[in-house]
Amino acid sequence: MNRILALWAIPRSTSTAFEWMMRQRGDLSCHHEPFGEAWYYGEDNRTPRPNKVGVKPGLSYASVWNAIRQDAAGRPVFMKDFPHYISHMADDPFLDHFTHSFLIRDPVKMLPSMYDKWPDFLVSECGYEEQRALFDRLCDRDGCTPPVIDSDDLLADPHATVRAYCEAVGIPYIEDALSWDEGERRSVSWYDRGSWHDNLKSSTGLAPQQTDYVDITHNDHLLSAYEACRPHYHAMHQHRLKTSQPA
Repeated sequence: MNRILALWAIPRSTSTAFEWMMRQRGDLSCHHEPFGEAWYYGEDNRTPRPNKVGVKPGLSYASVWNAIRQDAAGRPVFMKDFPHYISHMADDPFLDHFTHSFLIRDPVKMLPSMYDKWPDFLVSECGYEEQRALFDRLCDRDGCTPPVIDSDDLLADPHATVRAYCEAVGIPYIEDALSWDEGERRSVSWYDRGSWHDNLKSSTGLAPQQTDYVDITHNDHLLSAYEACRPHYHAMHQHRLKTSQPA
């Protein structure tokens, strides 16, 4: 079985745009937050939210994992997902299937974006603590640091950042994958509660987006979430891949 290239991200971190870029390569079978679908809609779902859509028959953590492994048996696979979706099953045999990498984003930017979609979001849905826990565990277990990309670096200098990422995970850099046409993104839209990818639909590449989100000081909910998430982000930020782009 081919090792699965995994990008462990957090919500609202430019991760789906990064995944869309990986899909443009044409040499990888890409899976969009497969364990997230099980988290929300599986027969063994673990979401803290009331399920207003209903369970999807036949969908479970086991069925998702079986499908990914079957795919990886025949071709190279890239998967983007969030560590808090898999923390209950992430033993060493599971983790051994992956080439691990991480995408982080400053919570001062991520949290207002999350609040725009989910004003009632829970800190546990942000995933910072679980992302850092997985990163630290892999560092301690493997004796080396998995590649970490910061969203700010990715958007400020996408070509240099993606090139550095490709070198770090051992895949060829394909410059043409960094641009695409506007259009629907149904292959990355299994979530049924609201639209999360409007910016991606109108995008033609990795670039900063104009937003009108509230500031992190808008209310106590955002501020308390920021205080909870900030230490985990800064702990990982010092390990990010660096290019010629200034910090």
